[in-house]
Amino acid sequence: MIKPFVPQLVYIEPRALEYPRGVELKEKFEKMGLEIRETTSHNQVRNIPGKNHLQQYRNAKSTLVVGVRKTLEFDSSKPSAEYAIPLATGCMGHCHYCYLQTTMGSKPYIRTYVNVDEIFEQAQNYMEKRSPEVTRFEASCTSDIVGIDHLTHSLKSAIEFFGQTDMGRLRFVTKFHHVDHLLDAKHNGKTRFRFSINADYVIKNFEPGTSPLDMRIEAAVKVAKAGYPLGFIVAPIYVHEGWQEGYKVLFEKLDASLPKEVRDDITFEMIQHRFTKPAKRVIQKNYPKTKLELNEEERRYKWGRYGIGKYIYPKDQEQELRETLEDYVDHYFPTAKVEYFT
Repeated sequence: MIKPFVPQLVYIEPRALEYPRGVELKEKFEKMGLEIRETTSHNQVRNIPGKNHLQQYRNAKSTLVVGVRKTLEFDSSKPSAEYAIPLATGCMGHCHYCYLQTTMGSKPYIRTYVNVDEIFEQAQNYMEKRSPEVTRFEASCTSDIVGIDHLTHSLKSAIEFFGQTDMGRLRFVTKFHHVDHLLDAKHNGKTRFRFSINADYVIKNFEPGTSPLDMRIEAAVKVAKAGYPLGFIVAPIYVHEGWQEGYKVLFEKLDASLPKEVRDDITFEMIQHRFTKPAKRVIQKNYPKTKLELNEEERRYKWGRYGIGKYIYPKDQEQELRETLEDYVDHYFPTAKVEYFT
């Protein structure tokens, strides 16, 4: 049973206490008896305990930093949305393949930002600039925001903020089942709640510290019954012994659990496994015993943005993966919208 995340250590930026949410969080963590330290900046957290890299990395993953988001320019989040809305950074999960290991580098701790009203104000500016087009915001580009929201409630605030807009839509994805506090949010159908799902082999071997598949599916049913538009990300699609059967079982479980009345507007995003050379180095440093297959010779090289290419499956294997997964969706969820990414 994966319990809701509780940090072992909390750092608070002094400026965060100038915001009501910062004061509330400090009081909450004091009542929980957590160790609280001060840091000058959420970008400069030092002295994470640990005798070596692995200990420090694991301790950082259970450290929460409460700060103020200074950069209010939103990054692009194509193709899933127009913008990434920066509510949090970092994740307590230990997914071996995760790109956050590379992008976050020496700062694997979790950050939550208390100046949410300023962030929403900026989101409003972006919506007004793009009006009359709808603007989509992705809340999980740099974090699994659901994993900390039972503590921070910034995601719940965002859901209700976008619920009251005409031209804004919110979306995010999670591997956690702790969704009960979000079920009564006034979302007005403007937030797509997505769950990351995978074959049991992938979850068991490469996603430590996250909720089991059955609990994610159970949470997805709750969310759909609460009226949220629902989506699933199958990622990474990973070749392993018996992968066809593993993914078939995944869709059978989903089909057996999701009520017919919530299937009209389901989306599936499929993303095959890929890695870069820098990512491989970081993965092997953080998870030296991983079973994750990272052999460049068995992949093809695809040029990427910023000159960093990625290693993806050979074309024949990729085609088989794609056709198999799309057949499963077509069989069990014929009205769903499907996107496939390499």
